[in-house]
Amino acid sequence: MRILHTMLRVGDLEKSLDFYTRVIGMKLLRRKDYPDGKFTLAFVGFGPEDTHPALELTHNWDTSKYDLGNAYGHIALGVNDIHGTCDAIRKAGGKVVREPGPMKHGTTVIAFVEDPDGYKVELIQQSTA
Repeated sequence: MRILHTMLRVGDLEKSLDFYTRVIGMKLLRRKDYPDGKFTLAFVGFGPEDTHPALELTHNWDTSKYDLGNAYGHIALGVNDIHGTCDAIRKAGGKVVREPGPMKHGTTVIAFVEDPDGYKVELIQQSTA
């Protein structure tokens, strides 16, 4: 496993992109609008996502501000066998809070587990091609 990205909810995507790219020096790696879900995902990082972790900036179109307490989203880990990984986590006493399946408004297969403090960790099925 490896860390893929960390997600933050942002109130103004353009201001956040400016900060992470211009001020911090990251590159915009990809960006996609999800009109049915009324949100945009923008990924920034210091290198290609196949070798470097990224930061996912999620902009929900109808939300302009978040409290710091709920701005944090999740940690993401890429896995080769999402079903087997969830089974292993359960067997080790972990809590699977969202079973593997496609993400809403998309096709990527994901699952979520919860750490002892309630923080979410997203598991993402990696392509086997």
